[in-house]
Amino acid sequence: MSPNDMNFDDYDEKNFPRDEVTDFDRVVETALSRRGFLGGVMTFGLGSFLLGTSAMTAKAEGSKDRFGFSAIPASSEDTIHVPEGFEWETVISWGDPLWSDAPEFDEATRGTAATQARTFGDNNDGMSIFTRGGRTVFAINNEYTNTDILWGNRPEGKPANEDDIRKGMNAHGLSVFEVAQQNGKWTVVKDSDLNRRVTADTDMDLTGPAAGSDLLKTAADPTGTTSKGTWNNCGNGETPWGTYLACEENFNGYFSASDKEMEIPAEFTRYGIGVDDWGYGWAEVDERFDIAKNPNEANRAGYVVEIDPYDPTATPKKRTALGRFKHENAEVVVAANGKIVVYMGDDERGEFLYRFVSTGTYSAGGDNSALLDEGTLYAAKFNDDLSGEWLALTPEATGMTAAEIAVHTRIAASAVGATTMDRPEWVASNPAKTEVYVALTNNKNRGISGNAGGDEAPVDGPNPRENNVYGQIARWVPAEEDHTADAFTWDLFALAGNPEVGEGLNKGSENINSGNMFNSPDGLSFDDNGLLWIQTDGNYSNAEAFAGMGNNQMLAGDTTTGEIRRFLTGPNECEITGICWAPDRRTMFVGVQHPGERGNSHYPAGGTSVPRSGVVAVRRTDGAVIG
Repeated sequence: MSPNDMNFDDYDEKNFPRDEVTDFDRVVETALSRRGFLGGVMTFGLGSFLLGTSAMTAKAEGSKDRFGFSAIPASSEDTIHVPEGFEWETVISWGDPLWSDAPEFDEATRGTAATQARTFGDNNDGMSIFTRGGRTVFAINNEYTNTDILWGNRPEGKPANEDDIRKGMNAHGLSVFEVAQQNGKWTVVKDSDLNRRVTADTDMDLTGPAAGSDLLKTAADPTGTTSKGTWNNCGNGETPWGTYLACEENFNGYFSASDKEMEIPAEFTRYGIGVDDWGYGWAEVDERFDIAKNPNEANRAGYVVEIDPYDPTATPKKRTALGRFKHENAEVVVAANGKIVVYMGDDERGEFLYRFVSTGTYSAGGDNSALLDEGTLYAAKFNDDLSGEWLALTPEATGMTAAEIAVHTRIAASAVGATTMDRPEWVASNPAKTEVYVALTNNKNRGISGNAGGDEAPVDGPNPRENNVYGQIARWVPAEEDHTADAFTWDLFALAGNPEVGEGLNKGSENINSGNMFNSPDGLSFDDNGLLWIQTDGNYSNAEAFAGMGNNQMLAGDTTTGEIRRFLTGPNECEITGICWAPDRRTMFVGVQHPGERGNSHYPAGGTSVPRSGVVAVRRTDGAVIG
């Protein structure tokens, strides 16, 4: 959700209204699965709905239980619930100190700019844990702030001075810190020489095809090769050479214009950049966020940022070769031929799914520092016959220069005719077989209006529902099990829905039932055994179309049988996001973001306390491995 209780996409559409599309004759009857949608066959059209047979259920009943837990019910309580035989505890929360010279979180003031720079950032999202030389380090994105909570000590939740605004800037970015086990619990190692905050003011390098181009040059950086800061980092990724990838998502909402009458370029409109920000006020204290004075500054945000978690002195790199859009996560795969493949989603209604294939090949223990700077970017096209292809975003195919493709990636993907998707969020590659999954969170505009570039969003392919409020999880298999192949086949692993109150496709797929229903799948991650963990960021009203779903949650799916079980439920008004495992796999770390975003949570401390995002550790009470 946004800083002021409006969906990020709704902010963009408020500033740049979409044209409506009503040509529903484009809807064609299509099978959703080459393999019979987990054993059955589902077809759809305007007036038809045929769900498959019971083959999936029979397959599930005849298979070994791979979950290791019993499903739990939905919950609307302001706490976390896990299955019997598991326990959880908080590891770190917004405002907790990373150094001993920083104070504990102050409920009355919510901290200052100075204290926030020395403490854990707000609204954590994607995260990874690294171990090297016997030391364990967390790298965690701090995506954004809920302004009415951050400034809840001020009248009307508005900043009172420059320090309030800079406190918000320091709450963004990343928190990198060492952890260690003490008495069986994971705790922060304060004052570690590995501890680091990366904020909106941290120096960055710009690399790849856009570096040095006129599109990235500013008065402060006439070379177009350096920038300052990262913010709204959503999902994440890890490289096989041990670096962390932080993905900039809704970067546009931090820019505004001192000249309210300025003409907004079409390229800015496509990315939701306008004369007004989303209430953060950063341009009031730093002119680089004023597009009337520094228009190119907005071109320097919206990238994947590579960070060395073991070198606090290393300058983070914005890898422009991976494209500029509202990145969700970056799923890195080493293809059979040694090339690095990065799968990425652009989290906005009607935007695209991407793939990057490196020119060079990965060398274990070698120099891989340039692998994410040279390669080809692709956008996905899904066909109704369950085939698909990756469309190369090259100068020849798009009519754009390499630098323009890197900076205006959405425009390049539109030029080649990629498939508009229902908010592609996290992408996850199955470690047990060559297949990849993407969470398509929802899209209320499906079949009604297209994206900001004018691309239509018909009801077709992997996006089979008009006004899609529930979302789905699609998967594809690269041709000949080669991640660098241009062709693939696809189907849907799960169509979220409500079998209790939904009609037609809104009931969901056959593997959705009253005991596991959910909406808006967001985070996806596989464990070592090939279970798919699904995290949600959707409607938690527990009423009407969403009755029985409760708060946002985390589920696990067996991708062989199709069975899905609910594992964890979060506190009120939160999103469950970010997941990783301790080196010994006996602890699972899970993120809890924006609890109480509408004022109805006091998680984690309870009582009348300020709600705070954070990370929890989940363990089996018998100490066994999880996943």
